[in-house]
Amino acid sequence: MNARSLSFRLVAWYAGVLTGVFVLLGLLTFFFLRHSLEANVLDAQARRARQIAGTLVAQAPRESEGALRGEVEKLYSPEVNDRFIRISRADGHVVYASGTPRSELFDPARVPPIAGDFLEGAARKVAVPGGGALLIAAVPATGSDGTLYRVEVGTSAASAENTLAQVLFMLAVGLPVAVAVAVAGGFILVRRALEPVERMAVKAEEITQHSLSERLPVVRSGDELERLSISLNHMISRLEDALRGSKQFVADASHELRTPLTVMRGELESLAQDGRLARETREALGSVLEEVERLAEIVESLFALSRLDAGEAGAWQRFDLAELANTTAEQMSLLATDKRIRVNCESTPGVNVRGDRARLKQVIVNLLDNAIKYTPDGGRVTLRVRREGAHAVLDVADTGIGIPPEALPHVFKRFFRVDGSRSREQGGAGRGLSIVKSICAAHGAEVEVVSTPGEGSTFRVRQPLAAESTERA
Repeated sequence: MNARSLSFRLVAWYAGVLTGVFVLLGLLTFFFLRHSLEANVLDAQARRARQIAGTLVAQAPRESEGALRGEVEKLYSPEVNDRFIRISRADGHVVYASGTPRSELFDPARVPPIAGDFLEGAARKVAVPGGGALLIAAVPATGSDGTLYRVEVGTSAASAENTLAQVLFMLAVGLPVAVAVAVAGGFILVRRALEPVERMAVKAEEITQHSLSERLPVVRSGDELERLSISLNHMISRLEDALRGSKQFVADASHELRTPLTVMRGELESLAQDGRLARETREALGSVLEEVERLAEIVESLFALSRLDAGEAGAWQRFDLAELANTTAEQMSLLATDKRIRVNCESTPGVNVRGDRARLKQVIVNLLDNAIKYTPDGGRVTLRVRREGAHAVLDVADTGIGIPPEALPHVFKRFFRVDGSRSREQGGAGRGLSIVKSICAAHGAEVEVVSTPGEGSTFRVRQPLAAESTERA
């Protein structure tokens, strides 16, 4: 996936925010559970300590402390139950301390006393030397003779820590799975949400100047996407109207210019043949006549382009492109004789295509004429026609001056000339290749050029074979 695409960024933001929320929720759950477990254990120890203080310590005078120890052992059995119990007087004397528990999770002798006011209760988590921790609750107690005692009852925090470890393990395993599932769902939702945009983009790529009557699919969602699709369709309608008007203007203008140019050419030819005119005048008339001829060719090219843009075409038929290339090359070789340029035709017979034979011949003529014009004396022009998969491929290669790399993207534009002054001297006005491009587009063909300055150029036309091409009414 493209890291700069909208869908990737949406999924990345969604995954990041969702992961952060899940991690924060997991941490809050973990700390809340730890606090709740420890608070419950400490509350249970505090109740047990108050029970000992109220039932045993409060009824035992100082003289019967020995019997108090026995009662604690008899009733609570701290070693067997993995409990810690310690009863101490206010002067610091320890009346009773439980022994090492059966689980050996802690050493009661190394448990420090709880700091603080002796007469106040306390609850805390105590780290035991050697590892582990105890949850201890302490309550004050008063003997029957008024002696002050402190009762400390605790238990190992191992059970709570094991529970927390299991919860942490489940969070560590479950959170990535939950994030992965949520991100996958988010990815599907994002793709479905952007699917109308993708359909509009695909349709927009298909719309050309020849298919401006088509429209983008309208998303009936009632949101910004629907407004966007409707606005783009309105824009295409305006472009269609503008382009239609422009094409109509070019067609009308070129059509109207043909008659006065023909009249001008006839009048100038008549004047140029008048023997009473001075030699300088006849030369000037000849120069004007050449310009009128060039202008007439431009008008005819514009007229041809306008008809191609309007979709006008002659009768389509099935024919051999190789045979057409051979006959055209023979005719064009006469133009190359004066420059001592060899025109070779290397064609494979039976390359059948379907289209307007006259228009496709015009493609070959324009490409060969272009190659001959820009190939120095003694050069070579090669015309090849062959099959390549389901396409017919026509190559026109020359050993001419080539085309600069910066001009390659523009060579098929109308009235574009690589070198304006040179093209004018050789009779070009930047129309031939644009006509080639329009004829190829009308036949569903592609035309491209590869060129190296100083070594030559190769123009390639790829057209579907007759069996693969679309039948045309």
